[in-house]
Amino acid sequence: MKIGLIIYGSLDTLSGGYMYDRKLVEYLRAQGDTVEIISLPWRNYAAHLTDNFRFDLLKNRQQAAGLHRFDILIQDELNHPSLIAANLGKHPCPIISLVHHLRSSELRPQWQNNFYRIPEKKYLQSVDGFIFNSQTTRGVVNKLIGNSKPDVVAYPPTNRFGDAISENEIKTRASQDPLRIVFLGNVMEERDYIRF
Repeated sequence: MKIGLIIYGSLDTLSGGYMYDRKLVEYLRAQGDTVEIISLPWRNYAAHLTDNFRFDLLKNRQQAAGLHRFDILIQDELNHPSLIAANLGKHPCPIISLVHHLRSSELRPQWQNNFYRIPEKKYLQSVDGFIFNSQTTRGVVNKLIGNSKPDVVAYPPTNRFGDAISENEIKTRASQDPLRIVFLGNVMEERDYIRF
């Protein structure tokens, strides 16, 4: 199967969402699928919304990459402000939104989330189906637009960083002097859950 994946920036970006996207691409390629990455430039939210005045956005990106047809097009929902109008046209393949979380669910003043909810809802209504990373995310989207579209919850892999170490190795490391613990990551408080 020939699959297009639309993201902002680089698939090598260091975040949990991009790691999830990388793992998805690795899995699909291991199954024998061809996955082409279509990278849209990072800009601010207002600039992304102006992409909707360029109705040939996807057509031009596909032609530029030599891609004239996909069997399926996956769009990271992060790209929603750029893709509302592009999705309204007739496409020869299903458009699936990969939803990590909704921008309109983030902790910020309610008036801002009310604003973000408008384009986000339009975008979510423009796709044919969903890949969710959790039941919580599925519930938030279903609450916003209903649950009439096909979807699947594809949980992030529990072992994303290689093989687990044994209990004995943990005990040995814990008894060494000094015990050093490092935490590296982002903690972002969300309205419905804490995302690490």
